[in-house]
Amino acid sequence: MTMTTVSTGAPHDVRDLALADEGKRRTEWAEHAMPVLRQIRDRFRTERPLAGRKISCCLHVTTETANLMSALGAGGAEIALCASNPLSTQDDVAAHLVRDHGVHVYAIKGEDHETYYTHIAQALGFGPDLTQDDGADLVSALHMITLGRLDDLAPPIRRMVEAMSPAERVAMVKRVRGSTEETTTGVIRLKAMAKEGILAFPIVAVNDSRTKHMFDNRYGTGQSTLDGIIRATNLLVAGSTFVVAGYGWCGRGLAMRARGHGAHVIVTEIDPVAALEARMDGFEVMPMAQAAPRGDVFCTLTGNIHVIRAEHFVQMKDGAVVCNSGHFNVELDLDALAKVSSAKREVRAFVDEYLVDGKRILVLGEGRLINLAAAEGHPASVMDMSFANQALAAEYLVKQEGNLAADVHRLPVEIDDQIAALKLAAMGARYDVLTAEQTRYLASWDAGT
Repeated sequence: MTMTTVSTGAPHDVRDLALADEGKRRTEWAEHAMPVLRQIRDRFRTERPLAGRKISCCLHVTTETANLMSALGAGGAEIALCASNPLSTQDDVAAHLVRDHGVHVYAIKGEDHETYYTHIAQALGFGPDLTQDDGADLVSALHMITLGRLDDLAPPIRRMVEAMSPAERVAMVKRVRGSTEETTTGVIRLKAMAKEGILAFPIVAVNDSRTKHMFDNRYGTGQSTLDGIIRATNLLVAGSTFVVAGYGWCGRGLAMRARGHGAHVIVTEIDPVAALEARMDGFEVMPMAQAAPRGDVFCTLTGNIHVIRAEHFVQMKDGAVVCNSGHFNVELDLDALAKVSSAKREVRAFVDEYLVDGKRILVLGEGRLINLAAAEGHPASVMDMSFANQALAAEYLVKQEGNLAADVHRLPVEIDDQIAALKLAAMGARYDVLTAEQTRYLASWDAGT
């Protein structure tokens, strides 16, 4: 779809502010399932730990994200928000955030490549002190600027930077005191940057918190991915052969949910330990080349490029459904699929049919995150913990300003434990604590047996 290019200085760019009432209702619905973030927001409103800070966020623009924006705003921050995926924006939520919270939102569902990167340029042009990423888009762009690699920037970002003086470019990057990263793929990128010694400021890897990856990645991705596949296709999962590529936390979650729906699940992996775990969890394990002719549904969750390639597509059965739930749309080699196809057409919303040797291959959501392209993303209850981590990570960066090295850091385990305790309390669950005797025993080496 074609979008109108807007000025990088515009206060917002959303589809229609008239959608704000619906966005407000749906955001309030999500809030009821986010008690931990709600408590943080209430404390932030009193303590104002982010007062005077400008935060640029590149996240999926959903009802859950709206509640995070509310918490950051309650803490005193001024916020700009762009989408971390062209198909994940909920337009009514974007309108609500602009109208009711004063957030500078630059996001439209289905935006084209030019508009998507114009919106990222607008978030950068906001002049943030802190950034929040879901895939490292903002941080990567800032480092391309500081390294002088302008040709590696998307054209809208490059044009913005080229209009700045060298001193203005340096000042924009130096103003950023730290960043947080939401997803596995982004953390991998950032750790690679740290290894090369090029990080310009500290990063808090929110994804490394146990209350994030053990719950969001497993239970959130597992449920929401299956939800997206079913919404896009209306297929019956029971009795199908379901191929899950990757057995990290996300793959574990999807394999578990697909089996729960009655599917026969096959797992493909490149890590022998993960493959062994999948086998001992009761799943068949095999290479993709062996799984390709057997699967009815394929979903990639690896964070790597070209997991399903031409040699796999040509082996698939007629009507095979193929999708991705990894962060970037690189896991399916759709250029290769196009080359081996004789025709392509859209057969229903979020479903493209490719004709390969007379067989129909059905690709969902353009190979982008199917749980956000065709559904609503993770349930609010699990995002409650993820975004509690994001809010507390922003506070942590402010409190630790000047004390953290330009490296990738985890949130302190005490914060992780605090989030878990608050979530358990909200669920009405209690847990044991160590006795003084047990604490001494665990701390000793000579207590005997």
